Amino acid sequence: MDERTFGRSQQHASVIGLGTWQLGADWGDVDDKEALAVLEAAAEAGVTFFDTADVYGDGRSEETIATFLRSRPDLHVMVATKMGRRVDQIPENYVLDNFRAWNDRSRRNLGIDRLDLVQLHCPPTPVYSTDEVFDALDTLVAEERIAAYGVSVETCEEALTAIARPGVASVQIILNAFRMKPLREVLPAAQEAGVGIIARVPLASGLLSGKYTKDTVFPENDHRTYNRHGESFDVGETFSGVDYTTGVEAAAEFSALAPQGYTPAQLALRWIVQQPGVTTVIPGARSPEQARANAAAAELPELPEATLSAIRDLYDRRIKEQVESRW
Repeated sequence: MDERTFGRSQQHASVIGLGTWQLGADWGDVDDKEALAVLEAAAEAGVTFFDTADVYGDGRSEETIATFLRSRPDLHVMVATKMGRRVDQIPENYVLDNFRAWNDRSRRNLGIDRLDLVQLHCPPTPVYSTDEVFDALDTLVAEERIAAYGVSVETCEEALTAIARPGVASVQIILNAFRMKPLREVLPAAQEAGVGIIARVPLASGLLSGKYTKDTVFPENDHRTYNRHGESFDVGETFSGVDYTTGVEAAAEFSALAPQGYTPAQLALRWIVQQPGVTTVIPGARSPEQARANAAAAELPELPEATLSAIRDLYDRRIKEQVESRW
């Protein structure tokens, strides 16, 4: 699989990575054996970038990745984790002492001395404008606790503020066929600055797979049930912030646009891979079959202009009004 570079850090990631929120919590139950099988399938398909966080299953996701990589010392996988969601979401908690404590925990969970990439995990907006926060992150690099740092953001404005910081290696942002606003300013600014873009929620929490109907029921411990209206965290993380009924209807139209040989999910991933400025896209997977199918999207032919135009038209007609004013 092709790899792309995080310009400022010169680290490399496969164009399709693996998001491992599903392997920790909040997407229903997944056992350890199945989680390891997902990691194995992704790696065998050429994935060299795993994205995790210290709060996914309270560290379970990080620990599962560590177990897998210990069993496969032949692999070279870049692991990106996140920090900052273990405390109350107030700017005062984003200080060096907390960073060191969170960093120590993630390094233990992952079984390594220096983390490849640490991202602030969608912190309060004022954090992006606080010099002391980025001075603290620079200290973690100087102490060789981390190789590089980035941010995970909710809004395009937060992304642009972060890109202006000279030490930021990457920005993780929601980008998919139901969330196109980042294409206008964020991706061009990142390209110019040499900042990597990690595209998350690429399938709009599964909507773009075309598998769900208005009658689909998700488990109680799945965020697609308990956070549908933003009860636990930013609603944009669930179905990209699109009303579920609207999303299901639009997803049916999206599925009909898939060229021969593409599944709807592969269409969604291939669309992201083709966007200038994207470094890697991180779909999750609940099974080895899903992991392999996601990775295979990187090898599919480029989408023709007619398909790209039809996807844009669908977004403009059905989705844009719901999401662009908020994120």
